[in-house]
Amino acid sequence: MESILDQQLLGNPIRSYLILAVVLLVIFAIKRYLSGWIASLGFNLIKHWSPQIERRELAQLLLRPLETFLVLVAFMLTINHFRFPPALNVIIYNKYTLKDMTDTLMQIAFSICILWILLRLIDFVALILEKQADLTEDMTDNQFIVFFRDFFKAIITILGVIVLIRILFGSDLVNKIIAGLGIGAAALALAAKESIENLIGSFIIFFDRPFRVGDSVKVDAYQGTVEKIGLRSTRIRTLEKTFVTVPNKKMVDSILDNLTLRTQQRVAMKLELPSELSADMVLKVVHDIQGILGSNSHVLPGFTVNLHDFNKDTYLVQVIYNTYIIEGLQYAALRETVNLAIIRALEEQGIRLPSTSTRVDVQLNGQG
Repeated sequence: MESILDQQLLGNPIRSYLILAVVLLVIFAIKRYLSGWIASLGFNLIKHWSPQIERRELAQLLLRPLETFLVLVAFMLTINHFRFPPALNVIIYNKYTLKDMTDTLMQIAFSICILWILLRLIDFVALILEKQADLTEDMTDNQFIVFFRDFFKAIITILGVIVLIRILFGSDLVNKIIAGLGIGAAALALAAKESIENLIGSFIIFFDRPFRVGDSVKVDAYQGTVEKIGLRSTRIRTLEKTFVTVPNKKMVDSILDNLTLRTQQRVAMKLELPSELSADMVLKVVHDIQGILGSNSHVLPGFTVNLHDFNKDTYLVQVIYNTYIIEGLQYAALRETVNLAIIRALEEQGIRLPSTSTRVDVQLNGQG
């Protein structure tokens, strides 16, 4: 039996082939359990930091690349003890032998496997952060995570491609490519100036956070709700329900009014009373309006009602009050309630506003 195992086959004893086969069979048999154990170990390390993450989600991301990595490492460690058969070590191209090609393929496979694991790890970290971000109402954090997930995956992929080029063509070509990138980057920067400015604008938006997804904003002639913040532009759903795309550079450089961050709305009204009224009646109107505003729980303290001005035809009563109601329909309902109460107070005193000169001005200004 020993003589059979010691017999040479393609320059190696049969025993070595049997050992390789046994190792691969064992690895194939336990790879799922071993990779699952490694994934479970990682899960136990991070579950206290992110209780929302599930073991199944980690397994879906890491099991396959870990299994492939274990099989590949076992094969490489075992095959390393083999002597490449001289009869098969033929020259393929310019002193490049079949053994060299085999070694290169092994390096490529190992590099791709490492790249695969790194990309999945980035996905896993992004998944953890997304679970944390889902606990908040702000959707900007989710887009922030997606942005940096794609950004880091692109960087890792580029580095992986450079490693593969180095394996295939040597370090000299990589050095030439890196040297050429300096000149190419300058030309690319000039050609893609606006795109780069928008990309920088997206970084400013993500870090400075002048607005978030869901905020109501006004920038230049556009007013609406922010629905998405991308790498190049921000999408706004306007009051007319149109979908406007605004470059991030414009969102950063322009004067932007974040209407959602208002803590109050200010209303200013001017009532022109007929000049036939006596001073006592004008004072009674002022007191009645003060009572209306004071009794309304949605009107904030500090309102103003006074005889602002007069001329030969009218007395001008100015009414200014603030409310914490920001939402449009609720605000309109409050305005209607106050206006109707003022009209009833005037009717009770038999006062009719001059139909030709009545003016009501409404100012919607935020005070924070």
